[in-house]
Amino acid sequence: MFVSTAKELGAEVNVQIANGEIEEQKKQIEYFIKKGMDAIVIICIDSDELKSSVEKAKEAGIQVIAYDRLIKDADIDLYISFDNAKVGGMMADTLIENGVAGGSVLMLGGSLSDNNVPLVEGAFKEIMAENDVTVLDSFHADGWLAELAAEYMYSHMTAVSRADAIMCGNDDIASRVVPVLAEKRMAGRILVVGQDADLEACQRIVEGTQLMTVYKPVEKLAQRAAECTVALVQNETIVGEDVTTLNNGKYQIPYVALKPVCVTEDNINEVIINSGFHLKEDVYLNVPSKMP
Repeated sequence: MFVSTAKELGAEVNVQIANGEIEEQKKQIEYFIKKGMDAIVIICIDSDELKSSVEKAKEAGIQVIAYDRLIKDADIDLYISFDNAKVGGMMADTLIENGVAGGSVLMLGGSLSDNNVPLVEGAFKEIMAENDVTVLDSFHADGWLAELAAEYMYSHMTAVSRADAIMCGNDDIASRVVPVLAEKRMAGRILVVGQDADLEACQRIVEGTQLMTVYKPVEKLAQRAAECTVALVQNETIVGEDVTTLNNGKYQIPYVALKPVCVTEDNINEVIINSGFHLKEDVYLNVPSKMP
């Protein structure tokens, strides 16, 4: 979607994929600098490791855009993502609306090298505190490896059994958490929330084993990022209702924050199916009797 939008705007796009390897990503940025790119759009793997790479790109007169993940303490030209604090707030609010106030939760998050993680978790914890919810424990899966969350569940069953809810950093982590709960006959009793609106998560929502997910329409993010990148290269000002600023630790930078959408069983047909994100037959695959 990014490539097609950029091409429509007259830009040529060179895509490099580092497969989660920070050293490979640094080499790719160096390659782009040598190629004399006008802009480099980076899905950051490790913010601390990329500061010097960003500095080199800026010295070469290249625009640097942080896509979905913030690059901290670096003089980037734009950060574009979904409102991550709102994601955490939606998770928390949905749990409170479903009776978790005064109860207990476990937090099983992703890698702390991903700057989105503390943004999501900070907003979540704030609402938990406001509603007298005890956070029993907080775990982070390095590299977003969901299997680590399953290992945590098996080795901390005492805490799991005390929890009224489990906040999962994304739906992939939830995909490992829910089967453990099912095995222990706790699925559906312990509320589970996640984000990304993965197909399996949507299936779990209609099945009743996951309470909610957060839908982040990635096609809108990609389109907006392409539009903003071309505008920056053409020395145009980024404007819109989604434009604000953000302090990345050292610099005040332009920030485009797209709105996420809370998805529960009540609105899954409208948000997920009617938008074409997932097919109705796929979402209700395991519970065809509930298909509208």
